[in-house]
Amino acid sequence: MATTTDVTPNASKRLGQWLLDQPPQTSQQQAGPEHPSQPWWKVMCLTGVDYYSTLGYQPGIAALAAGVLSPIATLVLVVLTLAGALPVYRRVARESPHGQGSIAMLEKLLPKWKGKLLVLVLLGFVATDFVITMTLSAADASAHAVENPFFPSFLHGQQVLVTLVLLAALGAVFLKGFTEAIGIAVALVGAYLALNVVVVVVSLVHVAQAPALVVTWDNLLVGQYHNPWLMIGVALLVFPKLALGLSGFETGVAVMPQVRGVAGDTEARPEGRIRNTRKLLTTAAVVMSVFLISSSFITSVLIPQQEFQPGGEANGRALAFLAHEYLGSAFGTVYDVSTIGILWFAGASAMAGLLNIVPRYLPRYGMAPDWVRANRPLVLVFLVIAFGITVIFQADVDAQGGAYATGVLVLISSAALAVTLSALRKRQRAATIGFAAVTVVFAYTTVVNIIERPDGVRIAAFFILAIIVTSFVSRATRSLELRFTQVDFDDTARRLIAERAATGQIQLIANEPDARDEQEYVDKEREQREDNHIPAGSPVMFLEITIGDASDFTTELTVQGEERFGHKILKVNSPTVANAIAAILLKIRDDTGVVPHVYFAWAEGNPFLFLFHYLFSGAGDVPPVTREVLRRAEPDPELRPAVHVG
Repeated sequence: MATTTDVTPNASKRLGQWLLDQPPQTSQQQAGPEHPSQPWWKVMCLTGVDYYSTLGYQPGIAALAAGVLSPIATLVLVVLTLAGALPVYRRVARESPHGQGSIAMLEKLLPKWKGKLLVLVLLGFVATDFVITMTLSAADASAHAVENPFFPSFLHGQQVLVTLVLLAALGAVFLKGFTEAIGIAVALVGAYLALNVVVVVVSLVHVAQAPALVVTWDNLLVGQYHNPWLMIGVALLVFPKLALGLSGFETGVAVMPQVRGVAGDTEARPEGRIRNTRKLLTTAAVVMSVFLISSSFITSVLIPQQEFQPGGEANGRALAFLAHEYLGSAFGTVYDVSTIGILWFAGASAMAGLLNIVPRYLPRYGMAPDWVRANRPLVLVFLVIAFGITVIFQADVDAQGGAYATGVLVLISSAALAVTLSALRKRQRAATIGFAAVTVVFAYTTVVNIIERPDGVRIAAFFILAIIVTSFVSRATRSLELRFTQVDFDDTARRLIAERAATGQIQLIANEPDARDEQEYVDKEREQREDNHIPAGSPVMFLEITIGDASDFTTELTVQGEERFGHKILKVNSPTVANAIAAILLKIRDDTGVVPHVYFAWAEGNPFLFLFHYLFSGAGDVPPVTREVLRRAEPDPELRPAVHVG
């Protein structure tokens, strides 16, 4: 007989399992969910799709900002890269080897809620930088595509649609797996750099064959800037407009967990991973510096200044202009395809950075659901955000440039500040002075960029506000969860619980520890026996919760037993009282088979104020919250620990 089966529930279940699937990692990988570790040069290619892709537009930006001074301004950028940003991030890699970056370093400077609010603000700038990296790069890739003469004519003018398709393809790669993303990045970076070597070498040959072009450029330069100090001064003034050439450093440390270390690495001291990440950062910076200087020089000498202006053939595509000009349309088209490919995939390093950073903070703060720890749901969330930004800005590269630069510069400035404070704490005078100077330079650059392009900080403010609001809403909605993943009892606590379980009943009196003298326990026991009608001969224990950092959300509890003045006491440090009591009661029930009872006294005060007090301090009106946590954790009333209030 034929039968029919409803496959929808199973399909939904399989889809949910696929989204949340997280293969286990070995201790040597330490690469985070779904991210097996990779050789450093492969991870460099992943960060390089963001960093190196700026060659597609950086020479044109420099020419627009500095004119004939472009090579000098680019040289200043390279000096600040190698002498400023690179040393900063090499130190960040040393002090934050698990991918937290400078955010974790700054978090330690401020205690409790202040530190977490700082992290949320910085995460807003991270989101600005990384999400705009995806949307801006995809938009620039679509612009290169529609400008190519071989691109299908019916898609001309459809830049938004093309950008959305590119973003969807990027997301599909990450939904497939991280290894696939690494493989694509290696291929794209290898091809793009090889093609750029050809363009640069051929262009330098043309410069050597026409020395008059260099003389003309030099005469224009000297004619406008009469001495070297004036050149350097103007180059420093226009430096903020060139800052996009620094975009790869933050992602370089964000993806540290993907860098393969050595056999002797441990979780506390992954020395091999640190060395390889610093090698990654240095190699990427040196390679990029060579390309920046050479490309800026050849484009300034070989391309007329009017071609860099809006509407000019070299606007936003200076090296592509040279590829077509000196190597023909066939090679130029290949170069365009390579540029489109690396710009499209530039968002991969940003996506990888977000997938590493967000799960490290928000779930730990209770400010996101636990599914945020899984990669695939996060990929979908980031794609939806990227789609929205693309539609809002109509895939306009210039409209998103300010936000991109703001995010990059704020993160570099915060990293410079973090390493400066680190050097200061360790009494490293020379390092402190050097990093402080770098911090001042990048802080100045950030302020100038914000003044010139305030739209960037507005977009960043939107991300910050969205993250803070959704984080606190999530925290509030999760406040009644049984948040503790593990409860452990020491030997004394286990003995005391076993003694009470042998009598067939376990009765606990919740006590807020104060003086902890004999009179406190005598008075508390008498009060609870009277108010809750506990028989005089019935044995009781005290349960004491000492609040630690109330801003923490999930943690492990270690319960210690103590006998004090003849009284049996269980005590524990916890960020919250009610959730800890509920977790301990359920653990006692599971270990002994006896359903425990807990006794409270009513608190005096406004229940609405108690609610806010509980959300931010972990205390408040404990009895009803404890009961509600237990009700949600154990739906069967017969198995649920009992809460008594007198």
